[in-house]
Amino acid sequence: MIPFNQPYMTGRELENIRQAHLNRHLSGDGPFTRRCHADLQRMTGSPCALLTHSCTAALEMAALMCDFAPGDEVIMPSYTFVSTANAFVLRGATPVFVDIRADTLNLDERLVEAAITPRTRAICVVHYAGVACAMDAICDIAARHGLVVVEDAAQGILSRHRGRHLGSIGSYGALSFHETKNVICGEGGALLVNDPAQVEHAEVVREKGTNRSRYFRGQVDKYTWIEPGSSYLPGEITAAFLSAQLDDAEALTRRRLAIWDTYHAWAAPHERAGRLRRPTVPDDCTHNAHMYYLVLPGLNARTRVIEALRVRDVNAVFHYVPLHSSPAGRRLGRHVGDMAVTDSVADGLLRMPLWIGLEDQLPHVLEAADAALRLVD
Repeated sequence: MIPFNQPYMTGRELENIRQAHLNRHLSGDGPFTRRCHADLQRMTGSPCALLTHSCTAALEMAALMCDFAPGDEVIMPSYTFVSTANAFVLRGATPVFVDIRADTLNLDERLVEAAITPRTRAICVVHYAGVACAMDAICDIAARHGLVVVEDAAQGILSRHRGRHLGSIGSYGALSFHETKNVICGEGGALLVNDPAQVEHAEVVREKGTNRSRYFRGQVDKYTWIEPGSSYLPGEITAAFLSAQLDDAEALTRRRLAIWDTYHAWAAPHERAGRLRRPTVPDDCTHNAHMYYLVLPGLNARTRVIEALRVRDVNAVFHYVPLHSSPAGRRLGRHVGDMAVTDSVADGLLRMPLWIGLEDQLPHVLEAADAALRLVD
């Protein structure tokens, strides 16, 4: 079976882990963590990058930084992973779901303003498949209404919008290094803090609510509890593994883009025949080939294609169950307007295998997909 995902190692991860042990520092914020912080700041242009043990943790940090109160509202798409909503629900806020665009599958910026109420505090965007939301329009809406913009850029490392890296545009950005992402360390994430005035606050939240970072910089003679926070640091072994991946991030992205381009050229005739819809990348976006998906005519077509691929030893998968229709989403959030695009995409979207090393098996994947898509006719 050709798997949907297969983690890739650059070859330097184990040596970095050995070095971390020799450094006699395996807890958080050791030399490799500091190296990752510097690399991420250089790569993204953000003034501050802080490693976390997951992208979920980075989103939770952002929610803590926003100081939500019960009853506050956060506008977000429904077509996203549960962490996007959980981070704010845990702070007592209400997710307000709006529909997505049919082209990029991102939050539809044209629907945001109608969802704003006196209780709205933030807009949380999700850059689906590493393709940017319409950040100019969204940031303009946020500025006019005094709202914070949080970027869930879990899939967006090295993607850009009008030259700016995803995660570095809003007030806060959350990155993921889960094993299914472009740059990995098993589990892991990072919070980008784009307002220099909020950096020290973020350090406190990340360090269990203490001013421990100031203590290690010699700014205070002891550290103490300052405000609510939690333990969001990854261990140094995780950072050592990630550091090797970050060193090769550009090369990894180029290899993924080559696979993505092959898929995109192959899918064009099927799109012209009306069997599927290909991903759309707007001209002002530079994407990172995080995933290649096909939008099929509906649930029955997708189910048949997935099964036909499976019997040909190719593992393709669907993606999110919309949050607005989930048990927790119905209980803890609400949606504004018609969610027709979200519901349609959730039924039809199919993710193809995409990982470094797939290149040699890609001809078989495409041959199997050609045969499977004949079932759509």
